[in-house]
Amino acid sequence: MVKNMVLYLFLTVSILGDDMYERHCVSCHRDLPTSLQEIFKRYLLVYGGEKNMKAGIKHYLKYPIKDISRMSALFISTYGIKNKTTLSDKVLDKAIDIYWDKFKVFKKLK
Repeated sequence: MVKNMVLYLFLTVSILGDDMYERHCVSCHRDLPTSLQEIFKRYLLVYGGEKNMKAGIKHYLKYPIKDISRMSALFISTYGIKNKTTLSDKVLDKAIDIYWDKFKVFKKLK
């Protein structure tokens, strides 16, 4: 019984976590011509690693300005700068962690 409850709780948290990323990130980006994976690559080129990249993304989402955007001038002139996030730090951190885990390349390289 306890094993079943723990398994159920784990699966629920896993599903809700992924839903957080889907709901707060994918839903806004799905209609843009640049994929979240491409944006990930741009951030990785600039910030170089997990800690710096996560901090850079979080900072941009909280204080979005043209000067720190990783998108091209053409993209910004066409789609503009995103609005400041209204997500809590906890939700934002979780969504960024899921984003990192989804597209990180370090353990995928052979």
